Amino acid sequence: MSNKEIILIGYSGHGYVVIETILESDFEIIGYSDKEETSLNPYNLKYLGFENNDDFIGWKNNFLFFIGIGDNRIRQKIANLIESKGKNVEIIIDKSAHISKTAIIGSGTFINKNAVVNSLAEIGKNVILNTGCIIEHECILHDAVHIAPGAVLAGNVTIGERSFVGANSVIKQGINIGKDVVIGAGSVIINDIADGKKVVGNPGRII
Repeated sequence: MSNKEIILIGYSGHGYVVIETILESDFEIIGYSDKEETSLNPYNLKYLGFENNDDFIGWKNNFLFFIGIGDNRIRQKIANLIESKGKNVEIIIDKSAHISKTAIIGSGTFINKNAVVNSLAEIGKNVILNTGCIIEHECILHDAVHIAPGAVLAGNVTIGERSFVGANSVIKQGINIGKDVVIGAGSVIINDIADGKKVVGNPGRII
């Protein structure tokens, strides 16, 4: 058995994007896990069962895992399950992404096409950095954050656990974003945001 054999958890929207990058990498997808077998199977993957079941094949073999689920809470919950079984959640980085040699990337993180992570940035576990986003110098992204396509984080921005930054948003340098924050697409954030807030607009306002 190759140590590059990987099981994908979740097989829909975001999972399709992850699959494209995995197929261009050195990993081999042996199948997917989900609550039930999907009727739509564009990549002809084998259904392996549901990871919540004790007899799931993934727990009995030396497979690697990756979570193709965009929802931050669900992704973090599944990652915790995988780790509790003594298994690894891999880091998947598209070949077109630019990652500084001084950046730190946590396990389970997905970095998509043309994303940029610059000097001394710290990316937590199970983070999504989607297509073309920019994470500037010394930013800190905590676990299970999702940065949508085209978003720009200027230097020294901090993002709390499970927060979502919408497509094409811009966050000013030095801003602190709390946990479980949702920032709408195209927003411009010039002030700190407390935990659990929803923010939209230019400049960003709480709704």
